[in-house]
Amino acid sequence: MTKKRILFISSEMTPYLQVSTVGELARRLPQAIQEKDNEIRVLMPRFGCINERRNRLHEVVRLSGINITIDDNDNPLTIKVASLPEAKMQVYFLDNEDYFHRKHVYTDENNEFFGDNDERTIFFCKGALETVKKLGWQPDIIHCQGWMTSLIPLYLKTIYKDEPVFRNAKVVFSVFENQFDISFGKDFARKASLNSIDNKQMSNLSEASCADLYKSGITHADAVVRCSPDIDPEVASFMKKQKGKIVIEHKNEEGYVDAYIKLYDNLLKSQN
Repeated sequence: MTKKRILFISSEMTPYLQVSTVGELARRLPQAIQEKDNEIRVLMPRFGCINERRNRLHEVVRLSGINITIDDNDNPLTIKVASLPEAKMQVYFLDNEDYFHRKHVYTDENNEFFGDNDERTIFFCKGALETVKKLGWQPDIIHCQGWMTSLIPLYLKTIYKDEPVFRNAKVVFSVFENQFDISFGKDFARKASLNSIDNKQMSNLSEASCADLYKSGITHADAVVRCSPDIDPEVASFMKKQKGKIVIEHKNEEGYVDAYIKLYDNLLKSQN
């Protein structure tokens, strides 16, 4: 078996944060894949409820100096890192004071959806790719988990398609149940285009519901994993219509790791 470089990008991960079913799988899968003699990197947001001292996060100075521009506003990106000793696995955290330094994750103390969750999503997705560029670490597989990573497949197939570090990477997108029932609004597609992506490629994001975000990720990924029995029916139907794309279902049974290894191997074989 050839050692692979696999980048996992997730909105949450235990023990740092879990607000949905994403967190537990995002913790178990990278370690299991690493134990199969593969090289792993993990990226996630540094939400304010993640305790830096308890989790021993520290800034990666050599990765500092990145700015993410959204709507002509420059937003500084700080990269921090922590290690899971029992897994010997490093996790990189993307941080920004305005977007992430809050006590709550997606909603405020009154359970109201943050009005800037649209920009937080854009910041995280573009910031993750800029971080990998600065690391200079070339992944074979980029595995995105959850709605907050849904723009990454789109960006990899458009803005970043000619970047040497991503040129040969295959993209896997894991779909979970809907986590919010509002729309980001009609302005989201314009913001998310970063003034570089045409309207046709942004068409799945016209309403910017959680289902729309999932459909965008599905459209631009090379393979899709169905990770929940409670997927939105609209998303499930959209997934079934994908032709020529590998779609598998995650199973919480012994041997599930081998199914992912097989998926990664099949994707890499397809480019040879």
